[in-house]
Amino acid sequence: MKVKTLFFLLVLASISYAQPTKVVNKIVAQVGDNIILLSDIESQLLQAEQGQVTITKATECNILEQLMIQELLINQAMLDSLVIKDETVDYEMENRLRILESKMGGRDKLEAYYGKSVTQIKEEFRAKIKQRLLAQEMESKIVSEVSVTPKEVAEYYRSLPSDSIPYINMKLSFQQIVQYPVITKEDKKRAYDQLAELRDLILNKGKNFETMARIHSQDPGSASQGGKISATKGMMVPQFEETLFKLKVGEVSEIVETMYGYHIIKLISRKGNDYTVSHILIMPEFNAASSNLASMKIDSCYALLKENKITWDEAVLRFSNDDLTKQNRGVITNPISGDPLWDMEDLNEVDQQIYLLTDALNKGDITKPSMYIDIYERKQGVRIVRLAERFPAHKANLSDDYALIKLAAENDKKQKTIDRWVDSKIGNAYIRVDEDYQSCELRNKWTNTKAE
Repeated sequence: MKVKTLFFLLVLASISYAQPTKVVNKIVAQVGDNIILLSDIESQLLQAEQGQVTITKATECNILEQLMIQELLINQAMLDSLVIKDETVDYEMENRLRILESKMGGRDKLEAYYGKSVTQIKEEFRAKIKQRLLAQEMESKIVSEVSVTPKEVAEYYRSLPSDSIPYINMKLSFQQIVQYPVITKEDKKRAYDQLAELRDLILNKGKNFETMARIHSQDPGSASQGGKISATKGMMVPQFEETLFKLKVGEVSEIVETMYGYHIIKLISRKGNDYTVSHILIMPEFNAASSNLASMKIDSCYALLKENKITWDEAVLRFSNDDLTKQNRGVITNPISGDPLWDMEDLNEVDQQIYLLTDALNKGDITKPSMYIDIYERKQGVRIVRLAERFPAHKANLSDDYALIKLAAENDKKQKTIDRWVDSKIGNAYIRVDEDYQSCELRNKWTNTKAE
């Protein structure tokens, strides 16, 4: 039992963008007035290969069918006057660019790969993204009232072949109490003065900005690149961008404070909302006294918990100064799934230490105080971790995994609703499929149409 997403979305993730490729192009299908090219299929096959999908003729056929369904959805969206706001298209575009940049190692490599500027890439794919969003919106409208009853969920589960019921990996949930040492005014001044000295060396002593960034910047993501960051407006914190958009090319900013610390910024280039800068970050570091005080507080908390003189919830409110978890009983949310439950893959990616700390614990047990670094805010602290739940690996069942099975049943019902909708539209549309794809086993009856 795989939880299905609506079937055409896999293919439409193609705005991971088609790789530049040379193919002998031709029309392979037509839906109404809209055509589907061989290059449309080829580009998505390349995406599938990158995702380590085994490519077969059936894969090609599936991609073709999804593209044909997309055209039906877009046509209906236009008839229903559905509107996708420009801001929504822009937001989706930026998300896709960030993913691509991350995969390719930066904006420069992305531009070199396509032989185009980011602005040109946006212009080329804007229409495709808008079409995809229109199709999604239309699909959402079609299935908006689909829901399942508990009886339908049970029937769906019983209908599954035994070998199709998934094996659920072990799931864990955690809580924590964290004490971050307090950063004092003196700590902040020390960081500010260090950065002011670097700025003076650059502006008045002729030191190279990028070299200073490599040596001194405390931003792990950019220091090795000379502090270089390529981004689009909205991707960085407001104070950072407010400063850089006032700079001229080559100009070095005054010192600016953000949630991460103190920065100086040098503007390298800017085209509209796209920019490339170099920056140097110096983060205030707490002093020994603050560190000792944080450790003492956590030690006191640990002693009270072990002696049962305070409940866990009371301890969180009294001792934790972690803004992300203090008001939620210390629950550590999985940032990948947005869920309080973690599997091993997510744990290894986000917080490897936590499993090692809790592996030998029973539900409700707590760890001894240990050092902790928040990878998102790059803050160092001391914490106690509590194992809230441990669900052993098992075959999915209605008692333990009802929410998962309900989602699968609902998606299956939505899939069937879309299939019925597609079949109802095919009969009223001109459909033509190239002879190379006539042998495809498709979900819907595309060949019994007016084109025949």
